[in-house]
Amino acid sequence: MDKEPITKEGLQKLKEELDNLKNIERPKIVAAIAEARSHGDLKENAEYHAAKEQQAKLEGRVLYINDSIARANVIDVTKLENSGKVIFGSTIKVKDLNTNKEIKYKLVGKDEADINRNLIYFKSPIGKALIGKNCDELVTVETPSGERNFEILKVDYV
Repeated sequence: MDKEPITKEGLQKLKEELDNLKNIERPKIVAAIAEARSHGDLKENAEYHAAKEQQAKLEGRVLYINDSIARANVIDVTKLENSGKVIFGSTIKVKDLNTNKEIKYKLVGKDEADINRNLIYFKSPIGKALIGKNCDELVTVETPSGERNFEILKVDYV
C-alpha cells in the first residue's frame, strides 16, 4: 500500500467529510430507502431505486476516504526549516512571466487539489516543475494550454 502525502488540513477535511457521510448522510439514505420500501412494489418504485443508487455512491465514497486516510502520510511543513526550496506542502509565490501576474500556489495531495483556491496537486505539470526549485529560479512548464514561464519569488512553509 503506497503512502500518499497529504497536508494536516487535507487530512482533517477528509475526516470531517467521512464523519458527515457516516453520521448524517447515511442515516438519511437509510430512512429514504425504508420510506420508499413502504410504498410497495419495488420493481417500479423510482424513489427506492434512486435511494439505492445514492447509497451505493455514498458507500463508495466512504470506502475511498477510508483508504485515503489509511494511506495518508501527513506532512506538516510548519515543522520544517525553510531552506527556500519548493517542497510538498509549501506555498510558492510566482510571477507568471507570460502575463506578469503574481500567483500563490500551495502544493498539496490529490484529494486536496483545488485550482480555484490555487491548491495544486504536486504531481501536476506545474507542481512537478516547481518541486525542488529555489527562490529566484526561473521555471518553464508544459501545460495542456501551452508553455508557461514562472519566476519563483517566495517560498513559505506555512
